[in-house]
Amino acid sequence: MVAGGSGQRFGGRKQFLQLAGRPVASWSVAAARAVSDGVILVVPDGDGTTGVGAEACGADTVVTGGAARADSVRAGLAAVPEMAEVIVVHDAARPLAPPSLFAAVVDAVRTGGAVCAIPVLAVADTLKRTSEGLVTSTVDRDGLVSVQTPQAFAAEVLRKAHQGEGRTTDDAGLVEQLGLPVQTVPGDPRNLKLTRPDDLDLAEALLDGVER
Repeated sequence: MVAGGSGQRFGGRKQFLQLAGRPVASWSVAAARAVSDGVILVVPDGDGTTGVGAEACGADTVVTGGAARADSVRAGLAAVPEMAEVIVVHDAARPLAPPSLFAAVVDAVRTGGAVCAIPVLAVADTLKRTSEGLVTSTVDRDGLVSVQTPQAFAAEVLRKAHQGEGRTTDDAGLVEQLGLPVQTVPGDPRNLKLTRPDDLDLAEALLDGVER
């Protein structure tokens, strides 16, 4: 569970703010427990949350993350027992991901034979490229999807993907760089990522409709 971000766009450590009376990260931890034998929470360095993270969010293990997302994932990966066969990576800033979404990506790896499975949503909006405030082209959205977490991996594949110093916006990108296939499963439109302060209010409004 990656909660090591600084929250610059949000304006603070969003992963530890209160959502319906609980820390944001605790919602993700609870959903992950439906399919996991243990949950590792990666928290930011130097803000005092390492000691309280496990108690407040319910994780089994709390580790300190790094400067970039990939560094934080590697820190969490180092704490995963060697016997693990499937590893799930999830952004704690997506507190509305339901247990069924975790189950879908894990099942795709555990029983479906995938080495990596990610939830996606078809892109509905028209996409345009811009430069200096002007539209330069319209992007063909056919086949385009937006990607969510949780993402599940065969453990040996994720470990191999993180052996180098690669940087991508998600871990599936590192698997792609290995030349391995990435399986998709239907995402959940309510699985928003908290990016701006108003997103916390939206998450509160959506909670009633999310499976728990």
